[in-house]
Amino acid sequence: MASRSVLMLMGKSRLLNARVVSDNARLLSTASPGLTSAPTFPKRHGQTATKDERREFMGMFPDIVRDLTGDPEKRNQDVERWFHKVLQFNVPSGRKSRGLAAVASFRTLVPPEERSEERMRNALIVGWCVELIHNVFVIQDDIAKGRQVRRGRSSWHNMDHVGVKAINDALMLENSMYFLLWKYLRNEPYYIKLVELFHQVALKTSAGRTLDALTNKKDGTPNFEKFTMDRYMRLIRNKNAYYTFLLPMAAGMYAAGVQAPELHRQAKTVQLDIGEFYQIQDDFLDCFGEGVDIVKIGSDIEEGRISWLAVVFLQRAPPALKEEFMKNYGKKEAESVAKVKGLYEELKLHQLFDAYEEQNYRRLYDEIQQCSLGVPKGLMMTFLEKLFRG
Repeated sequence: MASRSVLMLMGKSRLLNARVVSDNARLLSTASPGLTSAPTFPKRHGQTATKDERREFMGMFPDIVRDLTGDPEKRNQDVERWFHKVLQFNVPSGRKSRGLAAVASFRTLVPPEERSEERMRNALIVGWCVELIHNVFVIQDDIAKGRQVRRGRSSWHNMDHVGVKAINDALMLENSMYFLLWKYLRNEPYYIKLVELFHQVALKTSAGRTLDALTNKKDGTPNFEKFTMDRYMRLIRNKNAYYTFLLPMAAGMYAAGVQAPELHRQAKTVQLDIGEFYQIQDDFLDCFGEGVDIVKIGSDIEEGRISWLAVVFLQRAPPALKEEFMKNYGKKEAESVAKVKGLYEELKLHQLFDAYEEQNYRRLYDEIQQCSLGVPKGLMMTFLEKLFRG
């Protein structure tokens, strides 16, 4: 299963004819190919962040670094210098889509005249905390998978003089996030709920990654008995949807002063569903994304990962095709990869994928429109439209 570092919703161009299929678990295995009409699109809601908003967000980062490395008594100068390198190398290097989404959630709910300097600063701090925990997961994932390259350059643990120290660096990033929340937000009425949110999302993400690691056999080869739709949906929801889609939205809502449990329940339902939609689309493009502007070359087949395509194929294929699939899936040879892709095409998974995407656009659009005031519906539509239209 692909796990790209840059969200498609932040501007990755789409292969418009290669549409992903996403709905809930029951539709995944029963959707019929080819709907007769395309969905009617609402008016676009614009980008998640303008250039000025991105500049404002980046302008806060030097203050973040000073807060986390400025020991007034200078008792830990070696640690400060090292952590300064950790922060500068890892945190600002991506597109910062999750952190910007948290600030966008705040802006959607708070009118300009109510955005005091302190409230705006707090929202930016929350956004950077989202980025910090994202980079915790990035470092850990790169170590676990032995990934040598990240964002077009060496992974942090692969840098000279880093190695296993990266494990502790990730812990420092995580704890520095909680320090920032304490320093700036401890007197806010939503502080406890916000901290709980970060803890809950971290636990869910860790559980999802554990589920992913336990899906293959000890030798790393695919365990096809575990390639079930139920397991796949639980995996992508926990591993990706919570921290990529729910966390930024919910954190921004708290920063805006929205604490009502019902509003957060509504936001959670929609954002987790959008997260599933995104990951299934990501899985499809991992295999059939040639010509699409994506950040990471797909390798789900070679690495034998559980993916939407693999699960649906095993659900629908006759025994002879399943046997052929199992002989080739998880092998790095180009011939085996081509054979698996050919099997996907033989079962016409492209058509199933197209139908599923259209069905889910309609479902998610309706879910968003039914949300109450106090939920950032416009921002949700921005996410959804970018996923569907690119």
